[in-house]
Amino acid sequence: MCRDRREEGSAFFSNHYHHGLGWYRAHFPSRLRCYHALLSKRQPLITGEASPSYLLAPYVPRRIWEAVPKVKLIALLRNPVDRAYSHYHHTVKKGQEPLSFEDAIEQEPERIRGEWERMVADEHYRGLRYGRYAYLARGLYMDQLKWFEAFFPKEQILVLKSEELSEHPAVTLEQVEDFLGLSRWQPTEFSRENTSDYAQPMQAATRKRLIEYFRPHNQRLYDYLGVDFGWDR
Repeated sequence: MCRDRREEGSAFFSNHYHHGLGWYRAHFPSRLRCYHALLSKRQPLITGEASPSYLLAPYVPRRIWEAVPKVKLIALLRNPVDRAYSHYHHTVKKGQEPLSFEDAIEQEPERIRGEWERMVADEHYRGLRYGRYAYLARGLYMDQLKWFEAFFPKEQILVLKSEELSEHPAVTLEQVEDFLGLSRWQPTEFSRENTSDYAQPMQAATRKRLIEYFRPHNQRLYDYLGVDFGWDR
């Protein structure tokens, strides 16, 4: 597989689109380099990049479709309850969140009021408050996937459960390889990155409340995928 050469090439379709496609393509191996790799490896090669912000902005799917309509997309989704708590602690660590988790989710509707609508209406509006404080809204995955559904057929989209990647990385890698049409390959070992421990676990009452909050939204995702990720148990 040919991979992007520099991390700053990610988030192009959400944060760096103004640089133009030429700038974006410059972050990837040249066609000549991939051709030589193809000759030596004797199998088709692909290249790609990753950015969680692509699920955040409603205009991203159209931009991707206009640039690479036959692209294959992989969405790695985490239990929305755990995602919200992780997101909160990330914001606290950056010095952008003075509230407790319970107060933050209570004030979320007011904090992000009108942000999503503005992003839909104006693709140049970044929606920074939405990205920062939408702890629960960003876990409503079908609200985000429907924008991709409008441009890409389901066979071009693979949705994976983040917990499965953590617990069974070899199996998840095989799913990705099959989806991308790659030959089977496994590394000698799997390592975990971007892990963190919290000073305090989520309050049990808060977790129970959020499980119930996300239950109907998770069911919409399960119905779409035909798979139950078990996040409601």
